[in-house]
Amino acid sequence: MKNSSMNSSALAFFAACVMASSMSAQTIAITGGKVYPVSGPPIEGGTVLIRNGKIAAVGKDVAIPADAEKVDATGKWVTPGLVNSATSVGLGDVSFGGGPRELGAKGHDGIAASFQVWLGFNTQSVMIAPAREGGVTTLMIDPQGGLVSGQAALVDMNGALGLSDVLVKAPATMVAQIEDDDGAKVGAAGELLGKLRDLIEDTKAYTRRKADFERAQTRAFSATRSDLEAMIPVVEGREILTIIADKASELQAVIVLQKEYNLKVVIAGGAEAWMLADKIAAAKIPVLTGAMNNIPGSFSTLGARQENAAMLRKAGVQVGIIGNAGGGDEDMFNVRNIRYEAGNAVAYGMSWDDALRAITLAPAEIYGVAGSVGSLKAGTEGNVVIWSGDPFEFASRAEQVFIRGKKIDAPSRQDMLAKRYKTLPPKYQAP
Repeated sequence: MKNSSMNSSALAFFAACVMASSMSAQTIAITGGKVYPVSGPPIEGGTVLIRNGKIAAVGKDVAIPADAEKVDATGKWVTPGLVNSATSVGLGDVSFGGGPRELGAKGHDGIAASFQVWLGFNTQSVMIAPAREGGVTTLMIDPQGGLVSGQAALVDMNGALGLSDVLVKAPATMVAQIEDDDGAKVGAAGELLGKLRDLIEDTKAYTRRKADFERAQTRAFSATRSDLEAMIPVVEGREILTIIADKASELQAVIVLQKEYNLKVVIAGGAEAWMLADKIAAAKIPVLTGAMNNIPGSFSTLGARQENAAMLRKAGVQVGIIGNAGGGDEDMFNVRNIRYEAGNAVAYGMSWDDALRAITLAPAEIYGVAGSVGSLKAGTEGNVVIWSGDPFEFASRAEQVFIRGKKIDAPSRQDMLAKRYKTLPPKYQAP
């Protein structure tokens, strides 16, 4: 009986997602709200016109077609859909057996560069709806573990069944980490850095001598052929290498590595990045970091402070805000809390405009998708959120969420459970 109830709930949730994703795109005019395009100044009483899934116009005096569905946002705040650039949503839901099994590949000696994490993404994950209800419309789904974890992708949470219908960019970045980690199969940060240098040098050698490699006339390389092939765009500067690092000494090593090999690098974590803010800014390396944790969880984060994001931004670093308060829980269960990270960044010195940018346009710019998501301007995807008030305030909520021009109101599993137990059975007697 219990399993039957659970299965029926899951089926109802799945059906709701399918119904939401099957709604055809139409012309929608969101009018009267305070519009925050992010790519430009706020517009009081502005209009956002969405046509065929994309934003057609944004402004004060936008001509509204006669056939447009009008959405009155008077007294509301209108922003782009939020972009969370560090998650593991959809890579294996704990509630449905076995845990997040799609998060990491076994790889070879800690290297899994050819691993494409999005191939295991569940477009109907029960973790998607709660994130979407928090105003998050676009996610970076990251692989985890090892020295080089693999390739990440950006996806929209539009409820579509097909993987190709949710992808924004794949691959979006290669993910690596240089902190001590059992999954990396090596020890200290210095050894990890050495192995990463070996991989880069081997990739360069492999690129020059592919024919010799096929004839077994090269020295042994530190990675498999498929992993070396996957690293070529990174080494040639065509694909971003996102390096997870927190300690100041590790961050200094990242700056040196970037300069030595002319790589496109993004730092993720960056707990002690404020110590090197000027150097990071000079190197033009973006940083993804949070603002809700100043308690060190390891020797790598002894210098963690909540002013980190504000200090980096003040120094001229491009900052994207990610969760750093709950570890793995924020990567999967609490993705929606990204707006509270931004609100805390404001409380600790970041400007409100920079904080909004850090969870919308900044990550889109960092990963090369600013033409698709992250702002409200003509030509971008129709990812729009109507808020009851300031999105950084705890009491505000996302009242309506549009993704690729469709209003998405598929209920979360939490919504369905709340509805189920809101009305007690007729024969129920309190103990």
